Amino acid sequence: MVAVSGEWRGFTLIEMLLVIMIIGILAGAVVVGLSGRSQDARVTRAKADISGSLSLALDLFDQDIGRYPTVEEGLKVLVEDRNIAGWKGPYLKGGLKADPWGRQYSYEVDPTYARQYVLKSAGPDGQLGTEDDVLQ
Repeated sequence: MVAVSGEWRGFTLIEMLLVIMIIGILAGAVVVGLSGRSQDARVTRAKADISGSLSLALDLFDQDIGRYPTVEEGLKVLVEDRNIAGWKGPYLKGGLKADPWGRQYSYEVDPTYARQYVLKSAGPDGQLGTEDDVLQ
């Protein structure tokens, strides 16, 4: 504020622009600093889903049925009763959820060894088989 002949007047336009510019710079720095954190959090959540709830559900399915789901059955068999003898599901509370990027998790079975499965998320780019895939 500027005092002119004993009276106080408001901020000048330059002072206000300077304050707005400083606030903008600080806000930009905060946004840039936090932008990588949300991607890290999504990757962490995908890893937790894969190694936690999905793997546990597959193991419970295996314990009840005596095998892991086939590729054709996929992960949906963990939440949908398909009249399989011994099925005691649903094995996932709250249903089958998408990965943090809104896509379905990929489920594959090793064709040479049916007791081995691979769970993964396509990651941020949405393409399976790339560097950013999230695996168990």
